[in-house]
Amino acid sequence: MSSGFVTIKDGVEIFYKDWGPREAQPIVFHHGWPLSSDDWDAQMLFFLSQGYRVVAHDRRGHGRSSQVDVGHDMDHYAADAFVVMEHLDLKNAVHIGHSTGGGEVARYVAKFGQPSGRVAKAVLVSAVPPLMLKTENNPGGLPIEVFDGFRKALADNRAQFYLDVAGGPFYGYNRAGAQSSPGVVNNWWRQGMVGSAKAHYDGIKAFSETDQTDDLKAITVPTLVLHGEDDQIVPIDDAGRLSVKLLKNGKLKTYPGYPHGMLTTHPDVLNADLLAFIKS
Repeated sequence: MSSGFVTIKDGVEIFYKDWGPREAQPIVFHHGWPLSSDDWDAQMLFFLSQGYRVVAHDRRGHGRSSQVDVGHDMDHYAADAFVVMEHLDLKNAVHIGHSTGGGEVARYVAKFGQPSGRVAKAVLVSAVPPLMLKTENNPGGLPIEVFDGFRKALADNRAQFYLDVAGGPFYGYNRAGAQSSPGVVNNWWRQGMVGSAKAHYDGIKAFSETDQTDDLKAITVPTLVLHGEDDQIVPIDDAGRLSVKLLKNGKLKTYPGYPHGMLTTHPDVLNADLLAFIKS
């Protein structure tokens, strides 16, 4: 087992974890906003126990990676990920992305993974593609005022904003009868506060305004789309249900009542479905 840093050509240091047999098929995890590779603990431990090589990195400005003030967009996210893949020489990899990480996976697979022959399959979990923002061509999206509200809340009091998100809609803890886990909320807050406020502020534009229609259309590898039907962060109708229509080789599985953070709230269910897809 190992971890380390790889330096991007613009000097940014990207932190990564690389666990498991080097000869095993690699599974690469791409985290959501504003978190870090630590958000994949339940998946990395599970797939490590299944004999896979598991890799996850902290996006620039997030977690332990450099807190730079530039490059917080999908193009840089995907290019940075490709440098990590080349550094570790990962081939035949399965790339799994959650939320903003799903956007990163879509851009990575379309622009880097397929052209280089390094990707075998992809999974988009509660992912932001094709486009979150409401536009003339995307009438089902969320209005810009929603994301402006995120930016204001972050700038006014990031620490409280992160507690409110994790303690409420992210895990569905604001639903009637839901039992909140203080540990889960505190861990989300911890991951968020380790990262850069600038990266997180700019990241709101990246995850909400990046149109990834062409990325999805370009992906030809088998792609599984997983989405909770009670996702209050990335509503399913304008995300998972649209994405699968754009994919050439896509399959959609939805989960009644599951929240945006379902990988954490229901790891046994999600891990089993991910394993079945990887083995298929």
